[in-house]
Amino acid sequence: MNETEILIAKDLLKIQAVFFRPDEPFTWASGIKSPVYCDNRLTLTAPDVRNDVENGLAALIKENYPDAEVLMGTSTAGIAHAAITAHILGMPMGYVRSGAKDHGRQNRIEGKLEKGQKTVVVEDLISTGGSVIEVVDALREAGADVLGIVSIFTYGMKKGLERLEEANVKNVSLTNFDCIANVAAQTGYIKPEDVERLIAFRNNPSDESWIGK
Repeated sequence: MNETEILIAKDLLKIQAVFFRPDEPFTWASGIKSPVYCDNRLTLTAPDVRNDVENGLAALIKENYPDAEVLMGTSTAGIAHAAITAHILGMPMGYVRSGAKDHGRQNRIEGKLEKGQKTVVVEDLISTGGSVIEVVDALREAGADVLGIVSIFTYGMKKGLERLEEANVKNVSLTNFDCIANVAAQTGYIKPEDVERLIAFRNNPSDESWIGK
């Protein structure tokens, strides 16, 4: 764990953007029982945390994608982060809709994007990776040179990692599930013995044997 990962982990826990409840699991839309709830939109309403996040994303882009020419946010959660980060970096930005508009020019990509333009996708959260890879595919179909993704938080789930690899796209995140779980235990948000249960969930979300341990 590096300093940024720990800082963002503490920030997300402080505002309950990431909230652990291993003894009373949440139920995802898919029916999977989860010990964690994540809503990174809350970072936008906490100015000190928002500052850490946007400056952190800007630093990740400068370090990992120094040739980037434009940022593209995912709809809808990544749009504000792409806009603020682009402002910090003095770069153009746009966003990719979840589907094409059914009126006007029927755009899916909003904002000016030139063919061959070196593009970084800004996402708030990556779990199984499906939605962000759809965005990458849409940008590539439009002729963008997608350098990769930056995100606030990633679960590091096997399915997500495999999908990113298959799509030949790099992701770098400010923090990750393992870091937040360990910071939560160190700061008293959860019991130290809960970390193993959380990691078991991360490794195989469909296996509910971690519940009640």
